[in-house]
Amino acid sequence: MKSVVHSALLLAMLAGLNSAYAQTYPSKPIRLVVGFTPGGGVDINARLLAPKLTEYLGQQVIVENRPGAGTNIANEFVAKSAPDGHTLLINTAAVAINMSLYKKVPFDTLRDFTAVSVFSMSPNILVVHASVPVKNVKELIALAKAKPGALNFSSAGSGTTQHLSGELFKVRTKTDIVHIPFKGSAPSMTALISGEVDLSYANIPAIYSHVKSGRLRPIANLGPKRSDQLPNVPTMKEAGVNGVEVVVWYGVLAPAKTPRDIINTLSGAIVKATRAPDVKQRLLDQGAEPVGNTPEEFSKLLREEVEKWAEVVKVSGAKVD
Repeated sequence: MKSVVHSALLLAMLAGLNSAYAQTYPSKPIRLVVGFTPGGGVDINARLLAPKLTEYLGQQVIVENRPGAGTNIANEFVAKSAPDGHTLLINTAAVAINMSLYKKVPFDTLRDFTAVSVFSMSPNILVVHASVPVKNVKELIALAKAKPGALNFSSAGSGTTQHLSGELFKVRTKTDIVHIPFKGSAPSMTALISGEVDLSYANIPAIYSHVKSGRLRPIANLGPKRSDQLPNVPTMKEAGVNGVEVVVWYGVLAPAKTPRDIINTLSGAIVKATRAPDVKQRLLDQGAEPVGNTPEEFSKLLREEVEKWAEVVKVSGAKVD
């Protein structure tokens, strides 16, 4: 009986300590870690979110880029950081994809992270350099089949949604297009804009200005519906290719065992940010959709993504370069 009472008192004390700690949170600047180089979709979202979190939480939120190893460097760093809410990760499905893409990863996505909230979502767009002589998916497939291995596509790194979007397209269309991985979205886009590579799969925020300037030509939307920003670009399904639907989410995660009160505080701040008129408009202008879901909803999505991308890696035969 004494042991039961002792255990109950101990749990009550720990709960009280967690609650008291959460009331003083944050007590120092917060690092929002990005596993990509500056300039890409994740970085853009992070730098849009950070000022709002700074405003709402009362401590500076600093975006810290730690690119490399398909975001595994950033993922491991955050997973092994103190679970006090002062070191956070913002990532895409890469954090789920890597579980099956790599033979060994120094973290477990579902065990070592706590889902906080998805900030926004944006469909991937199949885009070609202006010099590539195709105006639609049908013409791209014909060109790729006429010249196997002659065309190439860039990505922000092996295992990213850009990479697997390309692998899925190759599987569904039975084409041979060479994957050229880069260390981040920015160098991937630079290579595409310069004509060093022929095509890529990128989100609207990363390509929008280059589409407007005429440097890039979008030919298919990998989302379930057309984008208001690119209304003339058909979905991949409309273009005649099924099974290549990829919507990129940008979600914030904390180390596992971060106190629930802190997770709720962070989630509430992110939800508030997605509802801020200026943030909402900037996201919509870039072809992204504000989300701001609950930790439970994001956790469910994360589990589904780990399962989904494991199947995609298996079907496509994608490997780390």
